[in-house]
Amino acid sequence: MNEADALELMQFAIWTVLMASGPAVVTAMLVGVSIALVQALTQVQEITLTFVPKIIAILLAVALSGPFVGAQISLLSSVVFERIETGF
Repeated sequence: MNEADALELMQFAIWTVLMASGPAVVTAMLVGVSIALVQALTQVQEITLTFVPKIIAILLAVALSGPFVGAQISLLSSVVFERIETGF
């Protein structure tokens, strides 16, 4: 295993982490911005108001994107095991 192989494997791992965490992060960001907009428009500045909708939205996003996240992680593990099998 040389430096190019290690760099390629690390890039693939980082990309997998970004793709796997993307749906939950984007959902939390969109829900947070929309709640902040509603709070700014109505001038209701309750800090705890954002927690319950965010938790529900993130749970739904994780449940709906579970097969996609599983496929990404499975692809990464297949690549890693294939590299181990062939000796890099």
